[in-house]
Amino acid sequence: MTIVLRPGSPDFRELPWLLPLVSWPGQCAQIEDLPRGLSRHPVVFVNVSGGIYALKELPPGKAKSEFEILQRMEELRLPVVTPIGYMEAFSVSGGASVLITRYLECSLPYRSLFMSNSLVRYRESLLDAIAGLLVQIHLAGIYWGDCSLSNLLFRRDAGALRAYLVDAETAHYFPGHFPALKRYDDLEIMSESVDGELLELNSANLLANGIPLDATGAYIRLRYQRLWEEITREDIINPQENFRIQERIRALNTLGFSVGDVALAETDNGNQLRLKVVVTDRNFHRDQLQMLTGLDTEEMQARKMMNEIQEHKATLSRLNNRSTSLSVAAYHWLEHIYLPVTSQLFSLANQNTTLPELYCQVLENKWYLSEKAGHDVGHQIATDDYLKKFSGMDN
Repeated sequence: MTIVLRPGSPDFRELPWLLPLVSWPGQCAQIEDLPRGLSRHPVVFVNVSGGIYALKELPPGKAKSEFEILQRMEELRLPVVTPIGYMEAFSVSGGASVLITRYLECSLPYRSLFMSNSLVRYRESLLDAIAGLLVQIHLAGIYWGDCSLSNLLFRRDAGALRAYLVDAETAHYFPGHFPALKRYDDLEIMSESVDGELLELNSANLLANGIPLDATGAYIRLRYQRLWEEITREDIINPQENFRIQERIRALNTLGFSVGDVALAETDNGNQLRLKVVVTDRNFHRDQLQMLTGLDTEEMQARKMMNEIQEHKATLSRLNNRSTSLSVAAYHWLEHIYLPVTSQLFSLANQNTTLPELYCQVLENKWYLSEKAGHDVGHQIATDDYLKKFSGMDN
C-alpha cells in the first residue's frame, strides 16, 4: 500500500485501509455522516485531525489520475474540490485506489435543492450555476465528460448558488486550444444526465412540485450559450473609441471574470480595429476583496461587499472632506461594519451557511427595511431585525 499526500496534509495511515470503503461504517471511529449526492463509487467522509475529508474508492491507478487533473484544475483557479492525495493498494485480486479530497464545507448536494420546497428560491440559480461552471472549465481548456447533478456540489453565494465540480474521473486538459466538438459533447452529456436524474427523482416521488422534467437540460444549454457568446465575442471599434476597451473590461468584471489579455487587430479595410478580450478566471471581486480585507468569500458575495466598500469610500471622503483610498475604506468597513455585524451572527452559522452569506442576507434585509422606511436604516437595525426573524430557522 502506498499513500501520496500533499505537503502539510494530516497522516491518514491510521485509517482501516485493508478494508474496502463499504465496510468502514461501523469499523472506523472517524466516519462522519454528512449529506451527499449519488455516486457510482463507494464514498465515505472521515474526520482526521479535526478536518473533514471525502474518500472515494476507484480501480487501481484511477485515483492518481483524478488527483492530478484536480490539481491542474485547481492551478487554473476553477471551482473544484481540493485534492489532498491518494492511496494505491495492490493485491492478488488486482487491488484498488482511493482519492482523498477535502470536504467542501457549507455545500449542498442537488437532491437537497430539488427535493425541498423550502429551497425552491435557489433552483433557477442552480441551473445558472451549472451553465457558468461549464463556461469556466471550457475557457480553461478542460473537457469534463461527466457533467451531471450527482457530480456537483453547490454553495450559497449572496442569495444565489455557485457550482463546484466534485468528480473529475473523465476530465481531460487541452492546453492551448479547446476543440469545439468537446464543448458540444459536454453539453450533450450534461443535458441527458440532468434530465435523467430529475426523472429518477420524480419516479421515486422525491421531486418537489413545479420542477419541469423535459426542459431543464435545454435551459442550462441556453444559459451556457448566452454566457459563452458574451465572454468570447469580438467587437469592432473605431480608432478613436478606445474608451470601449475599458467598457468591455468592466462588463466582464461585473460578471466576475478577470481579464488577462486585450488584443487589438486591424480589420480588412484598415479603418477599424477588432477587439478581443481574453478572460482568465471568475474570481475578480473575490480576489479584490481578499487582497483588501483578507476575507475568503464566494464571487457574488465579494461583489456585494466590494460595492458596499465603494459606497463607504464615498461616504468617508464626504465626511472627511478629502479623498479616501479604497484600501483605507476597506479597512474601516471591515473593522466598523463587517466584523461587528458578523460577530452577532455566529449562532446562525452552520454546515450549510457561512458568515459571509449571512452578512449578505443582512444586507438584503437592510435594503428591504430602508425601502420601506424611505431612508437608510443602518446595519444595526437590519441585523437586529434579521436576528428576530431568522434566529432558530433554517437559512
